[in-house]
Amino acid sequence: QVQLVESGGGLVQAGGSLKLSCAASGRTFRWPPMGWFRQAPGKDRQFIGSVMRSIGVSVNLADSVRGRFTISRANANTLTLQMNSLKPDDTAVYYCSAQGEDGSWDYWGQGIQVTVSS
Repeated sequence: QVQLVESGGGLVQAGGSLKLSCAASGRTFRWPPMGWFRQAPGKDRQFIGSVMRSIGVSVNLADSVRGRFTISRANANTLTLQMNSLKPDDTAVYYCSAQGEDGSWDYWGQGIQVTVSS
């Protein structure tokens, strides 16, 4: 089992920046792939990006955030999402997730609200 807890959300003006963090605990010694998703009101959950098993920066980002968002993983237990040039359309609940052994996104944090005002 892997437990995930997000932090760092809040309210920001358009054009501003926020940094989200995800703290993982449990079976993180296996370094499961981890990623970020978001869900806006009335919309489906959207994939933002993910980082595979090694330490590094984001290796897979959605087109809608590429060039503005960066995902990084400093170690097996910490995943960050740096969001720059935020837009009102980025307003959503943001979720941290980790894959299980079958490659599915099995583990989820509780989600954290990000609100971008115009």
